[in-house]
Amino acid sequence: MEWRNEWKPFAAILAGFLLLYFAPVDSARVQQAVYEALALMHWYAREHVILCLIPAFVIAGAMAAYVNSGAIIRFLGGEAPQPIAYGVASVSGTVLAVCSCTILPLFAGIYRMGAGLGPATAFLYSGPAINILAIVLTGAVLGPQLAIARAVGAILFALVIGVLMQGIFRREEAERQAAMPPPDTGGGPSIGGQIVFFAAMIAVLVFANWGEPQADSGLWVFLYENQWILAGAAGVVLAVVLVTVFQMKPGPIAATAAVTAILAFAFPDHPEIAFVAAIAGLAVTAARHGGDAAQWMEETWGFTKQIVPLLAAGVLVAGLLLGRPEGEGLIPGHWVEAAVGGNSIRANVVAAVAGAFMYFATLTEVPILQGLIGAGMGQGPALALLLAGPALSLPNMLVIYSVLGARKTLVFIVLVVMLATLSGFTYGTLVS
Repeated sequence: MEWRNEWKPFAAILAGFLLLYFAPVDSARVQQAVYEALALMHWYAREHVILCLIPAFVIAGAMAAYVNSGAIIRFLGGEAPQPIAYGVASVSGTVLAVCSCTILPLFAGIYRMGAGLGPATAFLYSGPAINILAIVLTGAVLGPQLAIARAVGAILFALVIGVLMQGIFRREEAERQAAMPPPDTGGGPSIGGQIVFFAAMIAVLVFANWGEPQADSGLWVFLYENQWILAGAAGVVLAVVLVTVFQMKPGPIAATAAVTAILAFAFPDHPEIAFVAAIAGLAVTAARHGGDAAQWMEETWGFTKQIVPLLAAGVLVAGLLLGRPEGEGLIPGHWVEAAVGGNSIRANVVAAVAGAFMYFATLTEVPILQGLIGAGMGQGPALALLLAGPALSLPNMLVIYSVLGARKTLVFIVLVVMLATLSGFTYGTLVS
């Protein structure tokens, strides 16, 4: 054995041992941080995995199995016309309106299939950041001025970050694109059928996770009150498409739909039960159907294996360090509050960095920011956190690293933090 090659695992084992040996487990702060980490994991598992992550994995698996790579390269590839590539990436992210973790399987899917680095990272940023409902909620709670600044900044960020990433790594991207296998340009279901197929799955994802609005009436309230009717209708459309376009057997699809409907009515306060039944029935039916349908489930499982462990580790560490909105981790919350007052460069950097490492579920950044502003946070740092927070998180960074590698991930994070800091400082100067 070459012992000189074994120093890294030895150092990791030694560091872990020393950490456990000298851990101040009797400290109230440490005990509280451990509780917050487990509580955040508990919340994430109950509120985010079934209704949000699982359908995202299913959509990503379907993209890998059914969307031919020629279409991805045509619209999002490195050689695609930039207005089309970045326009499609930004609009796609806007339609999805998901959080920084849910966008990851979709990002990994399009990047693996040949999307250029620039359009792929524009999509990665735009999904969580250009969230129409979150921007409306920002205006209702924090004021229209900050909402407009957030919307304009997020749209520009998606484009600027994508263009810069493509330019910085243009040589590596050219090599990657040249090494890609020849694009698949034919076969499979019709284009129209695929559009309805993906639209139905995206509708299920969006309506199943529709956030509670602050207002008492209006379109957003109507959609929230009827979210499960709309999600169910999208599920019916999906079932019809699977039978008529993808030629799956109607018997198992109908049985799955019937069981899902029965469970939905039997447990109206726990929609996740019916949701799990629907996903399980779809998985079994697709796997037994064989062909592209079986590949769909294999691709879905592949994304799940790659991403879930990293997300779990990231959520655990984020909870340990930063806690939850209602509880602190190892880092005291008053440190952050004291550092983001006023509109100095330091305050904007702290807000952008803190936002980048914290985990925000969709729409939760607004009430959190409301509390920070009440504690003295400046308008500039508030915008910096809004532009960096929803698009990044510690769990998100770990998965991006597994897809892009260390250098590209670091550059992406630095670009988001730098642009958020600059935007926050500029906005804070203008409004003051």
